[in-house]
Amino acid sequence: MSLYQSFGVDPIINACGSVTRLGGAPMSPEVLKAFQEAASEWVPLEQLQAAASKKIAAHTGAEAGLVTSGAAGALTLGTAAILAGHNMRRIEQLPHCDEFPHEFIIAREQRSGYDHAVRAAGARLVEVGFNEIVSNAGVRRTESWEYAAAITENTAGIVYVHAADSQPALPEVVEVARQHQLPVLVDAAGELPPRDNLKAILATGADLVVFSGGKAIRGPQSTGLLCGKRELISSAALQMLDMDDHFELWQPPADLIDTSLFQGLPRHGIGRALKVSKEEIIALLTALELFASGAYDEQNQEFQSWLEMIGEELELAQVHATCYLATPVSNERWPLLDIHIDEEAVGTAFKVCQRLRQGTPPIYVGHAGLHEGMLTINPLCLTAQDARTLAVRLCEELK
Repeated sequence: MSLYQSFGVDPIINACGSVTRLGGAPMSPEVLKAFQEAASEWVPLEQLQAAASKKIAAHTGAEAGLVTSGAAGALTLGTAAILAGHNMRRIEQLPHCDEFPHEFIIAREQRSGYDHAVRAAGARLVEVGFNEIVSNAGVRRTESWEYAAAITENTAGIVYVHAADSQPALPEVVEVARQHQLPVLVDAAGELPPRDNLKAILATGADLVVFSGGKAIRGPQSTGLLCGKRELISSAALQMLDMDDHFELWQPPADLIDTSLFQGLPRHGIGRALKVSKEEIIALLTALELFASGAYDEQNQEFQSWLEMIGEELELAQVHATCYLATPVSNERWPLLDIHIDEEAVGTAFKVCQRLRQGTPPIYVGHAGLHEGMLTINPLCLTAQDARTLAVRLCEELK
């Protein structure tokens, strides 16, 4: 019996990848060892976050950085930092900020449920642009002049969701922001790999950039990175850390928080619920070092061999489906296997997906293409045995 089964929960085969709802990416033995060793000693968290800031800065080119409670936590903390800075009254007021600028401009086509993390700090989102391509109403995307036209005295900053095809390009948006002395907060949660993005996104001049720690970096699933301007990272840290101390004794490292800015000790900030443990901080820094060094790349060849085996087994079984192996050009990315189902023969992709989840063991495959009759196999969280079991179950369901 597994540990999870002892609590009444059956483990699954995760062919979806590093998704949050299934527990994130696998942690390497080095990361797990670091987590365990970190649990055996105690350190002041402000000192540990200051040390983490230096490591994050070295890998990203940022002035400073912070380990956060996932990318969503980083978005909330980054927003809070922009809204409040080091103003103790504002820090205590959040998320109530009607008395000062609190609007963030965002492209309408970049809205998603994830921007709730920005709104949670008290920000109000002001949309620009239209979804004309999606609505089949035209060919234009959001344009940089629309950001400039939306700026008012209530504007606190700009939120930008980074993707390979985001429009307008981030440097254009940063230029608009610079002309109006506004900060830019970039959501790049899933933009690794490539590793170059660790530095390239910040190199555009963005003030704060958010990365997930529990996806490609393969740190603890509940971690994230917030990196950027030192004064904003300082405010974010201030609003997350435990402030239950005496002002006379409060001595955070000066390169993280400058105590000369305060006449007293701020109260707990809005980010107090977003705390991270010493173990998570050490584990994420260990994982970041591995990711940045390319230590994970070699495993992608093994992933490809598993997917090739699954495809071969399905072909030999003459299933009612066609497989397409998507092999990345870069060795930084792992391959994916798309399985296009003959829905007239075996039922809809939704039904097949459901049967896989209800089997023994339960199998969760990528479901982004179900409406198009496609299952996707992401090998990141598989083992060799998982891959063999997955091949057998797919043959059973697709025959």
